[in-house]
Amino acid sequence: MEIIGQVRQNDQRVKRRLLRGAALGGATILALICSGAGLPAFLRPAAPEGESDASARLPSAAAPAPGGPELGGGLPFGAPQRAQALGLADALAGYARNLKHAEALRVAAAKSWGLPRVPLRAPTPPRRKPGLVSEPGHLTGKGLPPVLVQVPTEEKVVFLTIDDGAEKDPELLRMLRELDVPFTGFLSDEVARADYGYFRKAHREGAGMQNHTVNHRELTALSYAEQRAEICRQQDNLEREIGERPTLFRPPYGAYNRDTLRAAASCGIEVVPLWAEEAFPDRIDWGRGDRRLHPGDIILTHFRGEAEWQASMPDMVRRLLRTVTEQGFAVARLEDYV
Repeated sequence: MEIIGQVRQNDQRVKRRLLRGAALGGATILALICSGAGLPAFLRPAAPEGESDASARLPSAAAPAPGGPELGGGLPFGAPQRAQALGLADALAGYARNLKHAEALRVAAAKSWGLPRVPLRAPTPPRRKPGLVSEPGHLTGKGLPPVLVQVPTEEKVVFLTIDDGAEKDPELLRMLRELDVPFTGFLSDEVARADYGYFRKAHREGAGMQNHTVNHRELTALSYAEQRAEICRQQDNLEREIGERPTLFRPPYGAYNRDTLRAAASCGIEVVPLWAEEAFPDRIDWGRGDRRLHPGDIILTHFRGEAEWQASMPDMVRRLLRTVTEQGFAVARLEDYV
């Protein structure tokens, strides 16, 4: 079923349900699609006028059809199979039209944002997240969260992460939404608190919101208790403001020690993602001499704008996406992998 293979990356949960349903037969797939199970509104098949959903088109088991041997509550033999086949074809055709329309909008968005090519779509996230260990050169130990600059994967995906939260440019969210590019924010309360509504909106649109301490202090200069307060209090802030308790933590400046990892673990942190590259509007600072992206690379940038960069956040994204796409990579959602 070619259409199932075209399901958008941000609808992967639905795709997996459809694929499981295929093993059970057309009726299961039809029920999932016609019910709009988990689909965003613009992808749900439209119901005929006067009917609440596509399932209303199916024959009613409570109303026997005239003629023919009856089976299962009054439906003529063969009617359920015919209804399922017709309904499935109609639902899949509608779904295909909606997917085609959504991709056309994305092509138009790439042009309007000045991108020479449409960003590549990330593949289906792994059913099981990869096992994680601290990378060579980073601290490790029993009970400590792993420290990463690269997620272990063979897929040509990278991960966009944005730190701090000082700049709250609505055009950034619009650009990433129109291009369907995911990102993860690592927020410090001292700058994010001025407008957590901005980050709640980003979270509703699919962005992850993770921990970057309360006051953005260099943690290695603090005691264990002070570090723990910086991390745990921000856990509480983000749970209250965003509605979800973070599992990822990035220390300010990438500076950490064993106390940092111990404190983070005690606050419920599971992974400490650092970064392999840093993106700016006019360049990318590469972590390797080959100046190439590698599968699973974590890319850092910041919520900054004209005051610091003399350029906007969309300018930074435009530069980054050109490079990512030229090198044959797609941007995936970090929380789908760690």
